[in-house]
Amino acid sequence: MSQHPYLNTIESYYRGCNTQDYDLMKSTFTDDVVHYFVDHAPVRGAHELANYWCKVAPKTKATWEVDHAIVQEPEAVIEWSMAWTPAATGSSEILRGTEWYVFEGDLISEIRSYHNNFYLSDVKNRELWEFDYPGRGYRL
Repeated sequence: MSQHPYLNTIESYYRGCNTQDYDLMKSTFTDDVVHYFVDHAPVRGAHELANYWCKVAPKTKATWEVDHAIVQEPEAVIEWSMAWTPAATGSSEILRGTEWYVFEGDLISEIRSYHNNFYLSDVKNRELWEFDYPGRGYRL
């Protein structure tokens, strides 16, 4: 896969997540970045998002890897795999998902993360929390 600048930024973001490098993560975001999730409220702001991953990743022993990517500016979409250890089992496993990124320049301004985590199975986790589906023209 050729390394478009967006993919370089996403790889840097993941390196920061995997090592809990706050400054590296923050350097990949716009100040007002928003990360939407299917299993909890969005995280808003560069400081807040970098801090979030510095706290969450060690708890779950998570590491992320980009498996596939497509870029159509100003967006990129990736498939990822996350090695992690669920508290319920204490055994390492792989979770797979996809993320849609919106960029401003070469910085991430929005992340929409989709995955189906067995341990977080709930009907309310079938869509992004607090995402403005009607305002963005999505079907309801």
